[in-house]
Order: sequence, then C-alpha cells, then structure tokens
Amino acid sequence: MPLMVLVPSIIVSLLVLAPSAVTLAPQIPSIASFQPSSGPPFILTPAVRVLVDPSYANTGSPSLIDFANTFREDLLEMSGFDYLPSVVPTSDFGIGVAIYLTLGAGNYSLYNGEPTEEGYEIDISSDVITIKGTGVLGAWWGTRSFLQQAVLGGTPSGFMTIPAGSGWDAPGWEVRGFMLDAGRHWFETSFLTDLCIYASFFKLNEFHIHASDNLWDPNWLYTDLWPELYSGFRFRPADGSPNYGVVPQLNDSWSQTDFQAMQTGCAAHGVTIVPEIDTPGHSLAISQWKPELMLAGNPDQLNLSYPDTIPTIQGLWQEFLPWFTSSEVSIGADEYPSQYADEYISFVNEMSDYIYAQSGKSIRAWGTYEPSDTSSISKSVTIQHWDFPGDTIPVQLLAEGYRVINSEQTFLYLDGKTSDGDEFPLSLNEPLLWSGAPGGAGWAPNIFSASDASNNTYPGAPGLRGAIFALWEDWGNNATDPWEVYQQLARSVAIFGEKTWAGSGVRSTQLTAGTFNASYPVLNARAPGQNLNRAVQPAYGDMVFSLDLEGHDFTTSGPVTTGVQSVAPPYTLSFAVTPTSGTGTLFRGEDTALLVQNLTFVDVATNTYFSLPFSLPLGVPSVVEVHAAAQYTYAIINAQGEVYWTTLMDIWGERMQLGNMSFPAPALTIGADGFEGAFGLVQLRLGA
Repeated sequence: MPLMVLVPSIIVSLLVLAPSAVTLAPQIPSIASFQPSSGPPFILTPAVRVLVDPSYANTGSPSLIDFANTFREDLLEMSGFDYLPSVVPTSDFGIGVAIYLTLGAGNYSLYNGEPTEEGYEIDISSDVITIKGTGVLGAWWGTRSFLQQAVLGGTPSGFMTIPAGSGWDAPGWEVRGFMLDAGRHWFETSFLTDLCIYASFFKLNEFHIHASDNLWDPNWLYTDLWPELYSGFRFRPADGSPNYGVVPQLNDSWSQTDFQAMQTGCAAHGVTIVPEIDTPGHSLAISQWKPELMLAGNPDQLNLSYPDTIPTIQGLWQEFLPWFTSSEVSIGADEYPSQYADEYISFVNEMSDYIYAQSGKSIRAWGTYEPSDTSSISKSVTIQHWDFPGDTIPVQLLAEGYRVINSEQTFLYLDGKTSDGDEFPLSLNEPLLWSGAPGGAGWAPNIFSASDASNNTYPGAPGLRGAIFALWEDWGNNATDPWEVYQQLARSVAIFGEKTWAGSGVRSTQLTAGTFNASYPVLNARAPGQNLNRAVQPAYGDMVFSLDLEGHDFTTSGPVTTGVQSVAPPYTLSFAVTPTSGTGTLFRGEDTALLVQNLTFVDVATNTYFSLPFSLPLGVPSVVEVHAAAQYTYAIINAQGEVYWTTLMDIWGERMQLGNMSFPAPALTIGADGFEGAFGLVQLRLGA
C-alpha cells in the first residue's frame, strides 16, 4: 500500500526560518512547526515567574496549576537556581520575565483525524513565554519542550536562552507507551515511578505494567515441580480478602497505598499506568493458589470450562479495579491453546462486559490466534498486536473495524539482558527504526512488517491507536538489576518518543539519526524529577570521595556514612580492608550492598545475591578494587587478576546461560550490619 497521510494540512507544516533568526534546537520528540523571529531571545533568570491563567487553573486532574507546580520544580532543578518565585494564578504579567500557562489552543488532530487534547502552542518573546494547550496535558507537553530547549540552547549570556518565535505541536498518535514485565521480575514502585517521570520528558503517555506471569521451564512446569516454579502476582489483596492466597511472595507485591502513590506520581507527569492481569494463560500464580482451576497438563493455563474459573478471575478484578484510575486495563489473554478458541473468545467478551459494568473501563488484549467459525472478539476490545503473522494480521483487524495498538516484536520487543538466539536486542534496534521499513523508510506505529509493504498501513488509518514497546523479563529476578533495566530502556524511550509523536515521513521537522544522537546525551543527562542515571557530583576531579578510615573502630563507633547513596557505572571502588569476621556488610547504598562473605553483591530491591567463588581472608589485610562498566562488574584482589560477578539464566529449560552483572556502587555506608574488622583508605572514582 502506498504511504498516504490523511491529516489536516497543518500537520505537515514546514519549519520556516526568518532572515537572521535563530531557530529551536532539535528536541526529542521533534516539534511539528516553529517560526523563529529576529527578536531577542528569552533569557531564563532566577526572577522568572510561572503564571497560570486563573480561568483554567483548576481545570483537569491533575489540574493546570498542579502541572505548573511540577514544572516549576523541574525548572528549579534543571536551571540550578537556588530559588524561583512560587506559581501564581494570574493573567497580569507585570514587570519582568514570565512563563504563562493557559488553555484555548487551536483544534489539533491526531493523524487519523481524531481531536487531541495533547496539542499546544508556544509563543516566545524576550520577556514572556506563553504555552497554550488544547487541554491541560497539551500545556504539560509544552513545558517539556520548554525545558528541553532550555538545556539544549546553551548559555551564551551565562543563563539559559530560548530563541524568539512561535510554533505549535501535537502528537500523531493517541497511545505512546512502554511496557515492563513486572510479573517475572519484581520492581519497587519508587523505581517504576522514576521510569514514568523519565518517559514523560520524551512525551510518552502510557506505562503498561505487566503485573502477573511466571517463568517458563518445561522441566518444572510439566512435572511434579510446577508448584515450585517462580510466579508473580504483584497486586496485594487486603487482609482477610478471599483473594489473599493469589500472591506467591507477599514481600514482592504492591499494597494499594504504594500502587496508588505510584499511579499518582506518574499522572502528575502526564503518564497513565495501564495495569495488566494476564489470564487465562501465563496464570501459574492462580494455579498454584487454586490448582483445581488449571487446564489439565498445563499448570500455567486456566480451564475456562471449569465452573469456578471465570468467577475467580472476576473476583480478582472486582477487588483491584477500584485501585486503577486508567480508563482501560489489559486482561492479557495471549498464547492460549487455539483448540479452545470458542471458550477463549467467549471469555474475552465476557470480561469486557464485566469490567465495563463494574468500572466503566474498556479492556485491551494481546493479539492471539484463535480460529473460530462461530464467534469473534467484540470490537470494543482493543487488540495489542505483537506477532505478525503468527497470531494476528493488523491490517485485517483494522479493516474489520478493530482498534489496534502496535507492539510488533520484530521492531518493539526487548528481553532482559539476553534473548534466546539473540532474537531481540538489548535496546530498540535504532537502524531498524530509522530505516528498517520497506523501501528504507523509518518505522512508525503504522509499520508492522519490515519486508512486506502490503501488510503495513498509513499513519492516519482509522482504528490505529499508536504503539507500545515491551521489555520482557523472561529469565527472572537474577537476570537483571534495576540499573541494567534502566540502561535498556533509556535510549529506547527517547527514540520511541520521537517515532510515536512525529512518525516517519509525515513531517519535514522529524529528527534524523544524526540530530537525535546529538541531542539525546544532553537530554538524558538533564531529564528532571529523577536520578535513574545515579549521577553524582565528584568532590574533586573524578573523585567522589576519598576516606582514610584507619583507626576507626566499627564495633564501638558503627558504620561510616558518606552522604552519597549510589553511583552508576563506570566507577572504581578501591579499599583496604582487614575483616575479622565473615559476616557483615562492607558497603551499602540504595540499590546494592557488598557483603564480606564471598564478596557478595546484593540487589537490594529483589534481595538477589551474586557471589564470587571465594572470600576475603580473615585477620589479613586485603586491597580490593571493584571496577564497573555498563556491561560488567569485576574485582581485583591484591593485584591478582580480574574476577567477574556473573549470573546464570535458565533459557526456556534448554540451557543455563552465563551473563555478566553491572551494579551501581553501594556508597552510603561503610562497615555496616555488624561488620567486624578495619578499613584503611577507601576511594570511589568515576570511570572504570
């Protein structure tokens, strides 16, 4: 099918440069249209005021003034100013520089012609920047553009400057998100909230959390060992709830309070959490709870014909639906045996009706091949396509009137640390996204096949809602730590922001690989509201700290505190130590700990241990260097050579695969948890 664009002509506006004018720096995602002027730039100083149109201050949830307050906090962080005036609801600009947030922008549309409240207009003069949204979320995205321009534009006057001019922007697609497999790998809500905040900086608006699943190893699953195979169900039922037994590990589950705090934190940055409880497949946690519900011979599949199965699933949703503020939820519903197609289709439709009746929410389901001559899935269900052509053919779904989200694995699947046969990359395959569509075109949500143009559609196709890329954790907790997960997501989130906001071949202002690569490192380093990079300011040079602890009595005086929580690779942690007991902790931080015994690294979030095959000698001085880079961490002990911290991953029960681990440095406390012995010089430097 030839590429067609059925959008208002304003969508394809050109970037027009005024004589001697300075235009905006390439931001991520790109802005649809900007007309620079030759006037002086806006200079960001500590006197800048964030003002909110009082007519709209309380519009929306979060409201415009809520977003304005978050914007002010981000501005304070990114500018490095010690103080900025409080947000004021007023239309009186007064004297001095101001950033004014309001609503009432023009009527902007997605590429399929549907109206969007995520559009915004921006007008920049030397004294006032006006950001006008079509809705409160549009105004929020306008503040993201402002912040990106502030850090990209340089500081020729000693302050951040933004060129004068005016422009508009709006997304091409409604759904622009990422998915994380939290069913097979436990993640704390603080980490997930930080991921939301980071993704928001690149205008992603959905975080799909896959919250129930299990490892797959036929040597366990299809033997008497299946009750012991790892499974996860992350929503913790209330005490006394009839659903209480569904959670295999209570420590690895979210309370309602914790989940809703995360949900609120994400919403405060324009990101909606879309929760998934995956049934009737991938349901080992439910079978371990209630074995009578499982499909005979398939403990991870539920028997939809058993009388109690669907009421049990509905009982779970009845308890957890009140937790969720999203207008949609995912029931998963993938990879169920096709011989039960009619039962499967009836189940999906029944769940769609049930969830809507209970909460007014609609549902999504993963695209799954379920041949039936007598029934079909309701058109009210959004199909999240992932496997072309094995499970669904999206152009056929769209032609039949279904709404579709593109998660095609060829372009959009990642796996934690490694994948079987290297099927999926560590981060999104950027050459494939820039030029991997038929004819060398770039990927966009309308592209499902890299080789067959007839199975792709055009950006404005009715029913095409957008795209979500997915990071699966098929090998469980011991495969990756949160730092490594973030490393896989960081660039992927940014390039996906561009491709799902602007698309490919629609706007003349779209980014190229070159402009993306130039802007990304600056934006990644300065993204506000979180510190997933675990960046720190060295005391001097590359030295984070240097402490001579000789003579410190850890028994009477306790551990030493550095004031630095955690430091990301690359780093070198060197220390002289004489342990007199094989227990205790050498170093501890928010992400990791390093124990005396077997020089064991602990991933604090999952309480997973990674040991070396020996321990430090007791009562004997040792000099240890820990070197970490993005792909590994190793120790040199008494100058005797490199020993790497590794993990073993169970690859589908076929083999155990060795992988290196990359750990943030545990930096906050030295000599904790009953450590006995002495330290000498301890140094933490940036660079491996």
